[in-house]
Amino acid sequence: MEELLKNPVFASHVLAASGSVAISTGLTYPFDTIKTLIQVGASSSKKLTTDQVLGRVKSVSGYPGLYSGVSWMTVGRITSLGARFGVHELLTAFYKDGRIDNYVYVSEALFAGMVAGAIESCLNSPFEMMKLRKQVAAAIHVPSSSNPATKPASAPIISRLLPGYIPDKVALNRTVNLLSVLSPKNHNMAEALQNYPWMMSGSGKPPDVTDVKRPIDIVRLEGWQSFWRGLRAGIARDSIFSGIFFGSWQFLHLALLNWKAVGMNPPPETNDEIGPLSPLSVSLTAGVSGSVAAAASHGFDTSRTRSQCVVLPKYLAMERSLLKWSRPGNWFERFTGIHPADRNLLFRGISARMARSGLASFVLVGTYFFTVDHFIAKS
Repeated sequence: MEELLKNPVFASHVLAASGSVAISTGLTYPFDTIKTLIQVGASSSKKLTTDQVLGRVKSVSGYPGLYSGVSWMTVGRITSLGARFGVHELLTAFYKDGRIDNYVYVSEALFAGMVAGAIESCLNSPFEMMKLRKQVAAAIHVPSSSNPATKPASAPIISRLLPGYIPDKVALNRTVNLLSVLSPKNHNMAEALQNYPWMMSGSGKPPDVTDVKRPIDIVRLEGWQSFWRGLRAGIARDSIFSGIFFGSWQFLHLALLNWKAVGMNPPPETNDEIGPLSPLSVSLTAGVSGSVAAAASHGFDTSRTRSQCVVLPKYLAMERSLLKWSRPGNWFERFTGIHPADRNLLFRGISARMARSGLASFVLVGTYFFTVDHFIAKS
């Protein structure tokens, strides 16, 4: 590995790939923010539009809020896309071993892509959660009265689980009033209730996602395993996306090669004799493949996004484990991690995701080939 890193050609390709990922992410990130907010804010009786999302982000954090969390996504995509393309290349190299030309069947490209997508999902999950929490926080108003300097110190249990968090005093007072008919043993009932984890928000509900957006807060309140929440839906999404992306890309690539071979005299016997396609053609096929793959896997993306936006404290997860809590829904929903409440919401934001995936794939592949052809190859 050290010898590869010292190789100037290999290092140049790594830098070109990383730069391509950063450029494609920066150009298409607003589409991802819009898609995420549409998915998170959707309900069975409410359908957010792009104009509504843009207006909400503008009023809360301005247009720069569309790029909230872009650093997390860029780092995660550099790592995960490297794994996706690397695993795919390794598997396809195994398929091509011993063949006359570098021919890969569409089914082989699809299977290799599915394996690569599963690995990509595991690597990208923590970065994706941090990115999502930042995006949601950029569109939600935080009341100025929640400033810790203007409120009394929080209870000890809250200080340990979520330092700096102030519970909802109104909800807490309502709970105390409901219990006022009982004969309290503790005169300071409000303070006593806050010592119980399930009352840390004052209403018996977990804190909002905007209060748990830093990595240290997520670890303290939800635990390390929360970074991989919704992994079932994530693996299903990325496996389908990567498989269809590479399968359709290989299909379009072979179709363009056959089109290019028409009229060649003598007819080529192998694909190597046809010659490479132009970078523009390869980029366009990648963009089309990315849009098709995004449409096919969008339902799982919605389920993954909505599950990561839920704050689930460690004590609730432990209670579910001790009580042997079973996943709701039918066998397919339990296997893929889709919540039954999201059945009618799975295709919200599909147009934004198709646009982002198609444009990102086009820019990623086009920028990489442009850098390789004009800088690395000449040097």
